Amino acid sequence: MHHDKPNIARLKRVESFFNSFIDIIGRIIGILLLLMIFNVLYDVVMRYFFHNSSVGMQELEWHLFSVVILFGLGYSLKEEAHVRVDFLYDNFSKKTKSYINIVGTILFLIPLSLLIIFGSYEYVFDAYSMNEISEDPGGLTHRWIIKAMIPLGFGFLIFSGLVYILKNIIILKELKK
Repeated sequence: MHHDKPNIARLKRVESFFNSFIDIIGRIIGILLLLMIFNVLYDVVMRYFFHNSSVGMQELEWHLFSVVILFGLGYSLKEEAHVRVDFLYDNFSKKTKSYINIVGTILFLIPLSLLIIFGSYEYVFDAYSMNEISEDPGGLTHRWIIKAMIPLGFGFLIFSGLVYILKNIIILKELKK
């Protein structure tokens, strides 16, 4: 049992290192959310007070919103802010919760994320190879960039899921002490 303490300490350092990366992404998401809010405010003021609107600015709203949601998934997992059946989960022991978190991440989160990553590859590649742009006049170019956020966001979710598994393994190891 004494041998477990250094291992747990090492695992905690690894978890902390990876969590700091996830936190950086979380801060970036926060900045993007603020940019999106200012973009929407600008668009509303221009549209309703000056009767002038920009298709590019409207599309940028959706692009920023997409990035916030796609990368926010991984950040919310780290912060335990994700959706689950809390009225059941809250009554379980720490050990049971950790097992549920590990098994749920391995059986559901990772396979679904991989399915979306591999399923979106052709979607992104086609947009890139066609040099897809907005169909609307004044819309944004390089549509492949926003489409590439789909596999990148779910890749980040897998990364966060692996860190989440590590967190729960640490909890289980600490409970065994």
